[in-house]
Amino acid sequence: MTEAPALDVRDMVVANHSFGPSEIQQICKTISEDYSQLGVLRDAVNELGQVPERSPAQAVRLGVCQYLIGKFGDARETLSHADGGALAQFYLAKSCFQLSSFDEALKFFEAAKTSGYDADACQVACAEVHRYQGRLKDAMDILDNIFGPFEQTAEYLYQRGATVASLLTVDSREDGTEEVLRLYNRALQYDDHHPGALFGLALENDRKGKDIEALNLYERAASCFPAHIGTLINLGVIYEDRNDFAKAQACYKRVLDVFPDHPRARLYMKDASASGNVQYDEDAVRQSERLSQLLSVSVNDFELSVRSRNCLQKMGIGTLGDLVRVSEQQLLASKNFGETSLVEIREMLQSKGLQLGQLADQAREPDPPIDTSGMTPDQQAILERPISDLNLSVRARKCMVRLGINTIGELIRKTGDDLLESKNFGVTSLNEVREKLTGLNLKLRGD
Repeated sequence: MTEAPALDVRDMVVANHSFGPSEIQQICKTISEDYSQLGVLRDAVNELGQVPERSPAQAVRLGVCQYLIGKFGDARETLSHADGGALAQFYLAKSCFQLSSFDEALKFFEAAKTSGYDADACQVACAEVHRYQGRLKDAMDILDNIFGPFEQTAEYLYQRGATVASLLTVDSREDGTEEVLRLYNRALQYDDHHPGALFGLALENDRKGKDIEALNLYERAASCFPAHIGTLINLGVIYEDRNDFAKAQACYKRVLDVFPDHPRARLYMKDASASGNVQYDEDAVRQSERLSQLLSVSVNDFELSVRSRNCLQKMGIGTLGDLVRVSEQQLLASKNFGETSLVEIREMLQSKGLQLGQLADQAREPDPPIDTSGMTPDQQAILERPISDLNLSVRARKCMVRLGINTIGELIRKTGDDLLESKNFGVTSLNEVREKLTGLNLKLRGD
């Protein structure tokens, strides 16, 4: 027997109760614990929306709840004609932010602070706006100038972690990842249901290939209300990879309930719906995925002698997959590659349950070499950078793993058609890759 919700959501919205941050938090908590209450909230919003002459207080309740159910345009319109108080200004700013009206969002957050809304909360919200605009220094300056109890809140710690993560991405650095993880984990110590911190932590685990940890964190984040759009998209992709297409479709539907025209969610929903009609041998698929991920591991991740490393580099062997597609004879035919190096390579492969030549029948035609004659030294240096530096979406990154692409140089040796042959890699992902490469003044072969 299902327990009755602790809060009467409809009564909270349509009755003339006090309504502020505490009540909003109660509504979100109730829906997080019982997602069916979202329907109750929507019905209450429709009911209040039909009241012919709403009081200013009713307009604030309506606008805030329109924001909560994702009707950001309606929320902006309603709150623009509400009582002009601090709560209305704050959620008017949040609605503008969701609609990418960043300058308006900053203006209304400042107005909310002037009207008496929590000043630190408004400042942290402004920092998030600056982060989304790419003004990372401005965002960090705001966070650095917040002192006192608010520094120990989940929202502050999450926003700081997200800003540090963005700075690392821009600078192509990995040395600050531990600080990001520390900040997200501290945020969860103060609120173990903070959707942003759960998403950020899940994303960091996802990028490191820690699939089980990422899945658990995404599922926790998806149980929150409102959920992060990135959480639902990435969780849907993971469910697809596990052939759980019904759960994937449920994730994409939650996005489309809020953003009916969300291009990626619409495309992924279409793919998941089509794939759900196909029967798979799940064990075989998972085994193939594990092998594919193993074969994509770079040989540079192992402690090899300089001689062995140089020989492999000259032969164009960059991954374990490249190694298991060549025979011992082919290695020994390479200049300066002797028995000692051969034994070293054998032992390395055996430690991973692999052996030379086991996939020799799958040897692929090498991609054409890259013409670097027209490239600057900086562009040539980019070719050696790992594919993770592109900060691709989860779906695109998993396709890179399947294709055994480890560096940007390996990527630009592929054509668009080569990439589209990979499972779950569609036109949206292809456009994403092309956009990332364009930002580096690079492009795919044939583009």
